[in-house]
Amino acid sequence: MVFTLFISSILLISPYYIVSATDTYDGRDLALAILANTSTLVSTSYYDTDDYGNRQSIILSSLGTMSPTNGDTFILLSTGIAGANPVTSNENNPGSERGSWFRGGQFGYPRDEVKLTMTLQVPPHMHYLYYDVQFFSAEYPEYVGSKYNDRLTITVYSPSKGTSSYSFDVNSGYFVLDSNGIPGTGFDVFATSGSPGGVDWIDTTPRNPGADAGASDLIPIGGVTHPVSPLEEITVIIDIRDAGDNQFDSAAFIDNLRFTGYAETDIVARKTAQDLNGGDIRSNDTIKYSITISNTGAADQQDNPGNEFEDIIPDNTTYIPNSLTATSGSALYLEDENKIIWNGGIPGESSVSLTFQVQINSSLPNGTIISNQGRVYWDSDEDGINDAVELTDDPHIDDGLDQDGDGETGDDDPTNLIVTSFNTPPMVIEDFSDDTAGGNATAYYLGRKWFETDSSTTGSVFQVVSSYHNNTPQAFKTKLRSSGSPKYWYYYPYALEGFFSFWEISFKCGNATEASDLYLNFTNSYGNVFARLKFEYINDGDPPLNHVLALYYWSSSSWNWIQLATDTNGYLYNNWYRLKIERLGSDNIRYSLYKQGVGLVDTKEDRPITPFTLTRSEGSTFSNLAYIEWRTTKNPVVCPIFFWDDHILGLTPETGG
Repeated sequence: MVFTLFISSILLISPYYIVSATDTYDGRDLALAILANTSTLVSTSYYDTDDYGNRQSIILSSLGTMSPTNGDTFILLSTGIAGANPVTSNENNPGSERGSWFRGGQFGYPRDEVKLTMTLQVPPHMHYLYYDVQFFSAEYPEYVGSKYNDRLTITVYSPSKGTSSYSFDVNSGYFVLDSNGIPGTGFDVFATSGSPGGVDWIDTTPRNPGADAGASDLIPIGGVTHPVSPLEEITVIIDIRDAGDNQFDSAAFIDNLRFTGYAETDIVARKTAQDLNGGDIRSNDTIKYSITISNTGAADQQDNPGNEFEDIIPDNTTYIPNSLTATSGSALYLEDENKIIWNGGIPGESSVSLTFQVQINSSLPNGTIISNQGRVYWDSDEDGINDAVELTDDPHIDDGLDQDGDGETGDDDPTNLIVTSFNTPPMVIEDFSDDTAGGNATAYYLGRKWFETDSSTTGSVFQVVSSYHNNTPQAFKTKLRSSGSPKYWYYYPYALEGFFSFWEISFKCGNATEASDLYLNFTNSYGNVFARLKFEYINDGDPPLNHVLALYYWSSSSWNWIQLATDTNGYLYNNWYRLKIERLGSDNIRYSLYKQGVGLVDTKEDRPITPFTLTRSEGSTFSNLAYIEWRTTKNPVVCPIFFWDDHILGLTPETGG
């Protein structure tokens, strides 16, 4: 939900604040959202190239991997629409990665730009300005080294110390994260072609290769970079702009702007884990760990005696040979100790990024925790000895425990993964009892959706009802005319890691006074019909109810409709029946009809119209039943009504293929 931020004596916090869209907007709320000490604010001004508001700025409390580093809010400044997720033209997924552009158009001038200017008064005893910053760009990786060099510049004017600045641009090359490492930020986009070269259509589906945006690490900047003097008024200008054209948006995270009395030296280590198989964490999955060790201080961290980083391979996993990488320094896997080590220096206000992969062991029980935490050894007092320890932290977790004794609970959490076992159920049941009467139906098993239906349309009824049912409080009602068909029931057996073995349902029907028909086409995941049913009202010459219902299936053996006869002259009368369609291996189908109070009244076997396919299609699991098409060829005035209840889908676990 989106709110407009109103400034009062209390700063109200919500996930999104779009800044004011007036010509007199001065950006004061942006400044208040990022200042560690709001009393230092003297005045503000604001400029952007959006003529229809100030959408290039937004105040947030979270966005994907981004979260405040101080207080409850941060700001995002963008050459496009700030906070757009994903960052595409018209925010479509999939969509063009060209992004949004403003006053200058797609290629013209002025270049898309947003600028926040703040006048601040330096508190007593303070000599340095710091802030936390992260740069994101859709220009990465294909436009690195080109004229399309979007740039963030933060400039500080100090009367006593002169002008100082920090900048980050596309050509700087300091992108330690690609789309895989920044989920939910809007920049977690991937070329649908799998190749990020040139202008692409993109979505947020991870694929390798295909990562089509990148980001710096989240790092504090300041200290000797921005010297100031106590009690003076300084001007801080935060500016981000397009270069070369107005396309391919970039953005800057800004938070925790603060003053200190000295040049800080500190080490921050973050670790994240990615399941390269996707979905739930399973036995035999491959996990990629990414560690970023940042020197957030102005002084360099030297390569001192001993290891600068050690990480023991977690229990219940096996290191994947040759998977270890490091952007600088020397990284090794020590097989005899089953651990990763890294040695090297980290210049002030920079980072090193390491990655390695493990495979989860086989046959782990559900709920097994894969826990991992590395240790950074660093020099806190610049005497050439690594005397301090920093634990790697999962930035998405705060367990409330201070494990490293620094007084903070959110900077030392291990990266934990929980193995989720899943066994394909032999059957799943949809009795419509948890659906809303008058709407469509959906069914889930352990949170996985395996079934849903169309909604009603003019001329037909196709919905859940509570007025009539069999064993449960609700049923599904169909009253179809050709003007309101076809309608569909959709199935997702692959979500349950299985494929169709049988389909079973109870139904209620009655006689009719005019001709009608109802066709059910059972269609596989390749769009081919493998079974057909026909419910046909035919004239038996016996008024006043001179039309009776017959049930047929299409025989691919005789290439004709074959009737499933009942115990009453082959017709279905006003009663509850049960129909079951079973797959017999890959060659045959068994059709069985039961009558309530009687039992089995007819069963026949035949070949499917289209052979069952039991192999995986490329990129997906196999699933024989994808949907049922409900269709009629007639438009009766008095339309026959069917009630469907106690719907069961039988499943066979995925094996082979």
